[in-house]
Amino acid sequence: MQDYKLVIFDWDGTLMDSVDRIVSSMQSAAKTVGLAIPSNNDVKQIIGLSLTTALEELFLAITPEQIDAMLVEYKYQYLEGDTTPTPLFEHAITLLTTLKQENKYLAVATGKGREGLNRVLHISETSAFFHTTRCAGEMKSKPDPQMLHSILAELAIAPHEAIMIGDTSHDLKMAQNAGIDSIGVTFGVHDSDTLAKYQPKAIVNSLAELHALLAQSTVS
Repeated sequence: MQDYKLVIFDWDGTLMDSVDRIVSSMQSAAKTVGLAIPSNNDVKQIIGLSLTTALEELFLAITPEQIDAMLVEYKYQYLEGDTTPTPLFEHAITLLTTLKQENKYLAVATGKGREGLNRVLHISETSAFFHTTRCAGEMKSKPDPQMLHSILAELAIAPHEAIMIGDTSHDLKMAQNAGIDSIGVTFGVHDSDTLAKYQPKAIVNSLAELHALLAQSTVS
């Protein structure tokens, strides 16, 4: 696995421990807009999708007006109303630093919008690690492979030279659809049994384990 030229990361639940904040922000937004408050598990299942697609799946009878209201309210809750911490997962910086030093191409393919991704890249001081990023709103929602096809085209990387890292079925199915290998991580949304359905090359329980698979140098 150390021969991949390009490593593509999902963001939420893969590099950043933001799942709890997404859940609570969505629940608060639904309450404010007057929609039925979804369960923690139901919100987790739509993490990784573009926000409009996620809302349509989470609230089956939602109207266009309610979608517009939820887009505004969820953004407010996530950025300002909710104070649930969203740290990077342990070993994230070490992993990114090592892969960069080993001349790997690094990219992000996320269900976040551009404004949201740019914000967390700035806050986490990780922008410089990534050669390119793709966001919801710019591309079709996961599991459509458009994000991955676009990254491969920009960097002139063949599908067999790239690997997708993600914590949800949406990530791994997107990789399947793009003809790209994948690795599932269990510390975000979906468990190993769910991830295994999409035939990842490996399933890991920490970024330190991922480091051992992808990097030539050992974990310190």
